[in-house]
Amino acid sequence: MDNLTHSLVGALIGQAGLKRRTGLAMPALIIGANIPDIDAACLLWLDGVEHLAVRRGITHGPIAWMLLPLVLAGALYGFDRWKAARGRRPGSRAPVHFGWLGALAFIACLTHPALDWLNTYGIRLLEPFSSRWFYGDVLFIIDLWLWLGLGFATWLSLRRERRDGAWRRPARIALAAALAYIGGNAALTWAAERGARQAPTGAATIIASPPPVRFWAREVIAGSDGLYRAGGAVLPGIPLGRCDLAAAARADPEIAAFLFWSRTPFVAPRGDGSLWLRDARYADPRIGDRFAVRLPAGICAQPAAG
Repeated sequence: MDNLTHSLVGALIGQAGLKRRTGLAMPALIIGANIPDIDAACLLWLDGVEHLAVRRGITHGPIAWMLLPLVLAGALYGFDRWKAARGRRPGSRAPVHFGWLGALAFIACLTHPALDWLNTYGIRLLEPFSSRWFYGDVLFIIDLWLWLGLGFATWLSLRRERRDGAWRRPARIALAAALAYIGGNAALTWAAERGARQAPTGAATIIASPPPVRFWAREVIAGSDGLYRAGGAVLPGIPLGRCDLAAAARADPEIAAFLFWSRTPFVAPRGDGSLWLRDARYADPRIGDRFAVRLPAGICAQPAAG
């Protein structure tokens, strides 16, 4: 999910009452809910789509779940001690307890892969022990309704806290409502996939992809071997069996990264004669070539004449 959603979940966990356990609890929860995305730094040195093979991997896996919260807790604890040594520690800050900082950062950190699993992009939950991708197909990567619900609850909880009201209640209701919303969307995905067992392109792969805003709808992607039907239309593609993608991957790290990440790869020809490797999940022309890589000439065999 996007980082605003992660941040709101971390904030609401704090507003539900856990922020009173230790000083600097809210930074631990909000930063902890986002910290697995430190892998975004790979964009600084990787070319093209190579980042697809790095993102949502080792920093989202079990070892990171244990180490990242400890690093964050240590940094916050050290920051508090440093401020105290300089005589600049706020008097209103509650005592900082390293154990609680670590526990809260751990809880927040776990919410990150749980939320990332919900969309079609995928996450390698077991990295580095396994590079298998997992997909929930439950929510679009940016969910407007979660933004509105979680954001309003955070504002209301903080407002009530300033006025000495029942500030924990809005946060707890919002978290419960979010879980119910996710469960309802999971049921919609399951029903859509159950109803799409037949397709002219085959049904080896079936994905009920949630679109933006319209959470109640699903765009069904079905097919195999580079031939897919998405949103009721067959995507123009060349059967993967006619293309030596293994050779292309050995020669080009971008192609290798794309194939490692891709769930529904297909080869799309263009009017200028070029061939592009794309993914049916992100075939919308409005996305452009953000999730695409050009194939070298001669990779795909031409069909026999006649």
